[in-house]
Amino acid sequence: VQLVESGGGLVQPGGPLRLSCAGSGFTFSSYWMNWVRQAPGKGLEWVSGINSGGGITYYSDSVKGRFTISRDNAKSTLYLQMSSLKPEDTAVYYCAKPKPRSGVRGSTWSQYDYWGQGTQVTVSS
Repeated sequence: VQLVESGGGLVQPGGPLRLSCAGSGFTFSSYWMNWVRQAPGKGLEWVSGINSGGGITYYSDSVKGRFTISRDNAKSTLYLQMSSLKPEDTAVYYCAKPKPRSGVRGSTWSQYDYWGQGTQVTVSS
């Protein structure tokens, strides 16, 4: 199983950024997928989740209205379109697959069975 994030970088406050996560080694299209993030010195924060078909999405209050999660199951790829970025969005972003029966808004690594290496997002002027 492999999840590979890409698309991070340095962006000015208010700017956009699009993250991608390519999955392989498992049936990507069958599973709920999440984006989570970890800022320096802080714990894991759940950001957003999407069901297997892409028709159900959830967002944390901190990103609702600014971020959009989506997926392309034909490409086994998960996306996070981020807009109106704030300095407090600075973190390493990970895509992650929740363990069965662990809930869909997990904020601890023990609730996930697969995750990628992460991609750094830095929001700064």
